[in-house]
Amino acid sequence: MSWVLRNPPWRFALRHGLLAVLFCDVMSTASAIIFDIDDTLYPERDYAFSGFAAVAEAFADRLGDVREAAARMRELFDTEHRRRVFDRFLDERGLSEDTGLVRRLIETYRTHLPAITLYPDADQALTRFSRTHKLGLITDGPARQQQAKIDALELPPRFDAIILTDELGSGFGKPHPKSFEMMADRLGVEPGCCVYVADNAAKDFLAPNALGWITVRIHRAEGIYRDAPAAEGGGVAGAAQHDIDRLDQLDAVLNPSVARPRGLGPTDPR
Repeated sequence: MSWVLRNPPWRFALRHGLLAVLFCDVMSTASAIIFDIDDTLYPERDYAFSGFAAVAEAFADRLGDVREAAARMRELFDTEHRRRVFDRFLDERGLSEDTGLVRRLIETYRTHLPAITLYPDADQALTRFSRTHKLGLITDGPARQQQAKIDALELPPRFDAIILTDELGSGFGKPHPKSFEMMADRLGVEPGCCVYVADNAAKDFLAPNALGWITVRIHRAEGIYRDAPAAEGGGVAGAAQHDIDRLDQLDAVLNPSVARPRGLGPTDPR
């Protein structure tokens, strides 16, 4: 987050046109919606479990019973070993000394064809907003892995622009602003007319907040980062400006004059 310390919010506002930002905000003319993918458009847990099944099947000769191996990996996913599931799994089976094996498990996990589907509200939202807004997608993670998710979800035809930050080079993942700047440019919209919807407050909202975007955090009940605290750096707000529980609540954020059904989550600015 060193870029935040070198680039205070006022510098971004001047650089990208403060008048345009204010105009879009006052006139309620958000013209582009940019989404994260994991735990925003589909359940990331489903991708992990799909990967565990693929690994268990591919390495059954080393890992043992396919169903049992996949089940144990799923259990480990919900423990403090989430980020090192394969290391822990191999250690339990006395295979930790095979350093090359864990690399092969990871490669299989990242390159498998995932069995994942969109959240129903995400599918509906993409259809609904495609009629009124330009749509973009920004995602972190290994490019090949993220592209496999995008293809499995059949997303390319549904977006006007897709950016995989891994393809930009080292150091340009979120919260670096490069992907957000590129997205606004590709969509041909002013920064203040962009809405960004994502789930991980630890990294997702620093850059778009600094650039004058409207930011919305979606709190999926099963989201991996649902409890992640907001990031901070150089005085730039890391918290999203709005909070929702489902994408059918996004309409009320974009148009506050629209009556919201009772029981929906908060959408007021923090």
